[in-house]
This record gives sequence, structure tokens and C-alpha cells, in this order.
Amino acid sequence: MALYAKPLQLNTADAGFEAAFAARLHWSADTDAAIEQRVADILADVQKRGDAAVLEYTQRFDGLQATDVKALEITQTELQAALDSLPAAQREALQAAASRVRRYHEAQKKASGESWSYRDEDGTLLGQKVTPLDRVGIYVPGGKAAYPSSVLMNAIPAHVAGVQDIIMVVPTPAGVRNPLVLAAACVAGVSRAFTVGGAQAVAALAYGTATIPKVDKITGPGNAYVASAKKRVFGAVGIDMIAGPSEILVLADGTTPAEWVAMDLFSQAEHDELAQSILLCPDAAYIDAVQAAIDRLLPEMPRREIIAKSLNDRGALILTRNMEEACAISNRIAPEHLEVSSRDPHRWEPLLRHAGAIFLGAFTSESLGDYCAGPNHVLPTSGTARFSSPLGVYDFQKRSSLIEVSEAGAQPLGRIAAELAYGEGLQAHARAAELRLNPVPPMRDTQ
Repeated sequence: MALYAKPLQLNTADAGFEAAFAARLHWSADTDAAIEQRVADILADVQKRGDAAVLEYTQRFDGLQATDVKALEITQTELQAALDSLPAAQREALQAAASRVRRYHEAQKKASGESWSYRDEDGTLLGQKVTPLDRVGIYVPGGKAAYPSSVLMNAIPAHVAGVQDIIMVVPTPAGVRNPLVLAAACVAGVSRAFTVGGAQAVAALAYGTATIPKVDKITGPGNAYVASAKKRVFGAVGIDMIAGPSEILVLADGTTPAEWVAMDLFSQAEHDELAQSILLCPDAAYIDAVQAAIDRLLPEMPRREIIAKSLNDRGALILTRNMEEACAISNRIAPEHLEVSSRDPHRWEPLLRHAGAIFLGAFTSESLGDYCAGPNHVLPTSGTARFSSPLGVYDFQKRSSLIEVSEAGAQPLGRIAAELAYGEGLQAHARAAELRLNPVPPMRDTQ
């Protein structure tokens, strides 16, 4: 039976567009009840038994027959050896990508991650102190494929932010350690790394064991078990986001070669059968050309079965009235990846409000952002770009308010605070402010 991929073709001018469009976009983030219960059991077991539980689940799920969790730690010597063992071209590409990612996040830190303060006329100091988290855990997927790019995108902004301890966990089914993942950990400044994955890895990072240290925040994507575990440990630790299936939305004006756009749709479809690839275009002939390119190129793809199922079940080629309408629909979708494949992308960029990352122009394939452009590829999915941002330096920092009230400043502020506190019925609050009003008792000399 011939393999085919026929994304749903829609026309915004058709009467049934809204219903068909909503049905195609729908994706439930609800986790299977059996997964939720299994995850809850694993978390509780790791919290209770620590290393023994981590070792048992790693043996069961990944087939690693280690005698203790210390044997699952990857040493810095092994990370360096992995980097040294790479073919020259691969090593240079990894280091070049890491350099660009680091440069971008250093610029991000300078723009928004510095402490600041100012003084009022009465001498009162107000400001903000920005400090890095002490220790973070990064989860690197490793079940279906290896993701050295995820190591760079999680560890480098943490390193730039000033995090001292970066703990990496990565599943290694059957004990196979990917040298490019280990090399990326070396390049990115990972402090410690463990061959542990799944819910047990999340539990170990959240609660700590005798071997795996407790962290302050966990970042990085994973499967349904990892997503469920991150949701459950939030509060004990911070998390970055709950990642859904990957998404790409291409806004095209018909000037980009159809083969380029078809391959860009493939680039997300090949991740997962649940991934979503959508084209919005006002040119019907161009949509036909993209479908023809899909038909022509699909048989060449090693992951063609995954691509075909993704496009058939969740893909769409949508004919719009014009590019303005395409931009409006894009804002409704709030995609993870948004390509503006247009002769004049800067004409449309001001109309685009909601997207994880915006790729401007025909030469800006989403895959460049995944690996080496510089901005982070950990992005909000499932419409959460309406209120969420890409992973960045700011995710590895926290902000403390600075307040130093002078004696002069305490006079007007104290009266304001006391009035409001009495209104709330909080007399101790009010009296604490009033005690600092003039006349003030002399300060005790502690010397």
C-alpha cells in the first residue's frame, strides 16, 4: 500500500471553516489516568526509598544493570572524552552552535537580567536584586532519539545566568550513551550527569537522593510520564513549562519555492505523530504546489511513516483571503514555531503578536533555530505562547525587591501604610508603621 500524506485542505471563505479549523487544532493535554497513577506511585517511591527506587526503575525501564546509582553518573572525564572523540566536522559544528547560543543568552542577560535601584528625594532606596538559582536540573530526552541541541538550549542559559550546579539527567536505553549528547554537556558546562530518565529522574531531582542532588528548578521536555511528573513536583521545585507536541505554522505569500515549505512542514511532523504542521496562504495554486511537493518528497524521508501520520491526522493547508487574514489566524493559533515565508516578512511581523519564535524570510528555516541560530528552541506549545515565553536566562534567575526607607521617607509612607492597615483590620501592621513616625526614640548604640 502506497504511503501518502494529505493534510486537510481548508478555505477560510467556506461556511464550515470555523468548525473544521477548531477540530483540526484540538489537542487534549490531559494525561491518561493510568499514566498519572503510575507516575504518582514512582514519585512517592523515589521520595521514600531514594537511590534504591531510582536504581530499580532504571533497571526496569532502561535495562541498565548497575549495582548502584553512582555507577549511573557520567564523569567529567567521560564528557571530555566524548567531545574529543567526535569527528572534526561534528565537533566544530557543536562548538559553533554552542558559541552562538551562549552569545545570544549573554545579550539577553545584559538586556533584562541586571540588578538596579534608585533613591527618592528623601533618601529612600528602592530597587531589584537579580540572583541566579543555586542548582538546576535539566532533562534531556533520550528514548526515541538523541538531542544534543536540547543540552545546549537548557544548560547554556543556566550557565550564563550564573547557576553554579547544573545537573543533567538523560535516559540511555540498553546503556547506549550518545557521544554527541555527552560532548554537548561538556561544551555547555554541565556539572554532573546521570543516565536516569523518566518520572524517576524527575523525582530524584525534585526530592534528592543519596547520590542525585535536589535541585531548585527542572527544565527540559520529555514524554507523557516526564510531563506528568513535572506537573506533580511543581511547588517542591520550579519547572519551566509542560511541553505538548511540536508545532510549525508557515505564513506564505507564494514566493518561496514550494519544496522548501514542504520540507519545513516535514521538519516538525517527523518529531511525533501528534506534531502539527499548518500552512496559511492566500494563493490556491501555491497550496497545490506545496501538496505536490509533499507527494514528491515524502518517499525520500527516513521517518516518512511518522511524517505521513502527523500530516494526515493534524496537518492543514489553509487558503486565506489575504495575508492579513493569515496573520489574524496565526494569532489565534499562537504557534510554537512561526515562519513568515514571504518576500517582505517585515511587512507582516508587526501584525504577529503570539508565537514562541518567529522566523522571518524564506531563508530562515525553523531547523536553524532548533540547532544553531542562537535563540532558545525550548518554546511554549499548544497555544500557550499567548502567555508564555521561550526558555531563557530569566528562567534561571530570581528577583528580590530592595527597600531601604530613610527616616524622612518613613513619615509619609508610615501614615499611608497605617491608614490602609487600619482599614484592613490589621492593627499590628499599622502600629509597626506608626512607631517609626516622629518623634522617633534614639537608636540603640550596639557598640
